[in-house]
Amino acid sequence: MPKETFFNLPPDKREKFLEIAIAEFAENDYQNASMSRIVSKAGIAKGSFYQYFVDKEELYRYLLDLGMQEKARFLSTPPPHSPMNVFAYLRWLIQAGVRFELANPYLSQIGYRAVKNGTLPDDLMVQARAGAQAFFGQLLAQGKKQGDIAADIDEDLAAFMFQAIFTELGGYIMKRLPADETAAWANGRALADDSEAKALLEQVLHIFESGLRRQNKETPPIKGQAS
Repeated sequence: MPKETFFNLPPDKREKFLEIAIAEFAENDYQNASMSRIVSKAGIAKGSFYQYFVDKEELYRYLLDLGMQEKARFLSTPPPHSPMNVFAYLRWLIQAGVRFELANPYLSQIGYRAVKNGTLPDDLMVQARAGAQAFFGQLLAQGKKQGDIAADIDEDLAAFMFQAIFTELGGYIMKRLPADETAAWANGRALADDSEAKALLEQVLHIFESGLRRQNKETPPIKGQAS
């Protein structure tokens, strides 16, 4: 967390500093992001930076956390057509994620770089996974009440599967797409708005919704569950 002196700055000065820092970390990976460039553009002495943050890593962590909080706030807006079933809601949520990326391209780029380059701090990853697990658990419970999810599905296991896949999905998609496509998000384009990325996301939801078994065969009861 920043020092108290950072929060005591006038709002316009604080926002200017954050805009410059966000742009620097969005345009460069962690190793190449320059504190000298940030303070120069902000018009402050380098010593002033250390009155706001302990070091470069603390600033980086703060920007990652800021991106996570902003995205959570953005996605908390209810869908325009509600109620909807679980899978329709997940499709809406993915599109809401696209809108977030387009509205906050630099914050999104910082997050993508952290995932792609393996620089996301472990505790933030644990926090993200725990939040996703809780979210999907609530969603699946609601899906059972609505009749969208089979009553014999283990909610905790299914929530873990959703969390594991969606937490890693951005990095996986970047590896699947051609280099020129994965470079597009660095120019303010939402990764999930790419046609091939959309197809991969849709396939993930199709697998969850319909399963892997061919639909013309009778599905046996899940092992360990009453038939």
